Amino acid sequence: MQQRIVVIDGMGGGIGAQLIAKLKELGPDIIDADAEVIALGTNASATERMLKAGAHRGATGENAIRVSVGLGDFILGPIGIVIPDSMMGEITAGMVKAILTAPGERILLPLQNDHFYLAGLEQLPLAKMTDRAIEIFRERVKARKG
Repeated sequence: MQQRIVVIDGMGGGIGAQLIAKLKELGPDIIDADAEVIALGTNASATERMLKAGAHRGATGENAIRVSVGLGDFILGPIGIVIPDSMMGEITAGMVKAILTAPGERILLPLQNDHFYLAGLEQLPLAKMTDRAIEIFRERVKARKG
């Protein structure tokens, strides 16, 4: 069965692009040769940036996210993708429901926003957060492969 990884981002797509670039660096012991990385952007700029980072295909907008998020064995993105009205209102309740009920495992970066705080988490630079997300992804893939 083909491995599918969904990366969701909004705003400018920078976080998603960084995640995709790091996924592309993983070896064949983690990422299968026929694996597909799917970029789902809340806006066209985010989708375009993730495609430029190496996603195989992408789609944009609420309906695309609601329909396509279920394709992923893994779903990666900033924590805002599961908080309605985050990312300056780009994340809708419908998107959140689809992301949280999708069958794939979610690996989320705990980015703090102005309107919510995550207590008990150390503030790390974005590069360290993306490295940690990829490390978790690697661990979860190995666990699935047995």
